[in-house]
Amino acid sequence: MSEEKDGKKGIAAWPSQLKDYVEELRREMRLVTWPSWTQVRATTGVVIFAVFAFAAYFAVVDSIVGRGIQALFDKFTK
Repeated sequence: MSEEKDGKKGIAAWPSQLKDYVEELRREMRLVTWPSWTQVRATTGVVIFAVFAFAAYFAVVDSIVGRGIQALFDKFTK
């Protein structure tokens, strides 16, 4: 019986808990230091460059490893 009351109390307290959460969230968001538009553009450029650099690196490594494995298959299947 007490478990039933605790469950109802928890459900009834949910709206106030949600309200407290939203208030704390707003309070914390006011403390956030947001980057300037110049910083956002610069870091976005770095990320895009890094993605293409890693893609090129992995393409080269994949090609080398693929050729090596193909050479091994060719050697052992003849």
